Amino acid sequence: MGYFAGVLSSLVSALFIIFVILSLGYLLGAIKVKGVSLGSAGVLLVAIIVGVVFFLCGEKGEGGNLSSFVLELGGKQIKLWNSDVKNTFEIVQKLGTILFVTSVGLIAGPKFFRSFNKSMIAYVVMGASIVLCGVGITIFLSAIDGNMSIAMGTGLLSGSLTSTPAFGAAGEAAEKISEELAAEVTAGYGIGYLYGVLGVVLFVQLMPKILKIDIAKEREGFVAANTIQIKEDGKKRISVEEFGFFPFFLTVILGLIIGSIQIPLGSGKPFSFGSSGGTLIAGLIVGHFGKLGKLSLKIPKQTLNLLRELGLVLFLAGAGVPGGVNFVSSFNWIYIVYGIIMATVPMILGFILGKYVFKLSIFNNLGSITGGMTSTPALGALISTAGTDDVASAYAATYPFALVLIVVACKLIVGLPF
Repeated sequence: MGYFAGVLSSLVSALFIIFVILSLGYLLGAIKVKGVSLGSAGVLLVAIIVGVVFFLCGEKGEGGNLSSFVLELGGKQIKLWNSDVKNTFEIVQKLGTILFVTSVGLIAGPKFFRSFNKSMIAYVVMGASIVLCGVGITIFLSAIDGNMSIAMGTGLLSGSLTSTPAFGAAGEAAEKISEELAAEVTAGYGIGYLYGVLGVVLFVQLMPKILKIDIAKEREGFVAANTIQIKEDGKKRISVEEFGFFPFFLTVILGLIIGSIQIPLGSGKPFSFGSSGGTLIAGLIVGHFGKLGKLSLKIPKQTLNLLRELGLVLFLAGAGVPGGVNFVSSFNWIYIVYGIIMATVPMILGFILGKYVFKLSIFNNLGSITGGMTSTPALGALISTAGTDDVASAYAATYPFALVLIVVACKLIVGLPF
């Protein structure tokens, strides 16, 4: 027993847990019920369950938050949760976001700037409608429910739209008022995040089935409509290596620089796109030009597909465990219902606008909704459902605008006197 415990304590670590989550998540995601599956989001669900177990079995610190989770076997201690483990999950989450969003930008880049047309107006309006609808619901619920502060509502909204930058901005604004308000923002984010991810993932898979869309036929027409002949200049350019890792890493560096630029928003901390918004913009730019002087910046499609999927599941595993911990620590049924409303109603509104007002195809419609909801996992699910990467263009067109709007909105409403 002592030998087994020694081996287990040496083996089990945050990285070990992450790979166990990835394995079990893919197994769960492969299960189909009437043609609908979680896909990569299965990783998120497993990660959240792990986080719930950590919270229920671990030691609580100040405010009832999880401080540590330690198993003892044969006199050996196995640390499954502490500040260092939490930091590891955060790093994995950030790394996954960067890999996924950069890949999406690079895939969409060659067509994105060449396809600017009246549809761009539709994407901007849809993104604004989704965010403003969520904001309106938040203010309304905070006004009629005397037990819910606007800070809790703002946290729920940022979680429902899975926007970490909005959560950060709201938390900073709330902290200037009081630590209690900042804590409520954090609690709301933890409650709203679970459905905010899973709800959009299921939405983009269920809507084509509800509308009885012929996916294969729709894909054929969609791909044909989005086919753009990109002329090669015929000049030979230097490729550093065959897999395209060099231009990918270069794009990430550019994206992190763009994401760190501070944009003044009046009083308080200025806005920045952060690593996710910055790498998306950089990916679009590099994907569009594909070269730097005599240096080729083109990346094989297989490499981008691999990095996109790897980034997605790393993000889900890294975000899911802390998300599960926060979900249980802040659990409240009525707030869960509010979070569902904040996520579902804006999606339905966006879909109605896309279908009946702007006459978008089903894939562009859903792609724009994933961008408006700033949902990385939902885009992954939509790409899998649609069977084409072209849906990423609508996401890329809507995402930056929605990101800026939700960050500014959360920062402004968190201090309202409700």
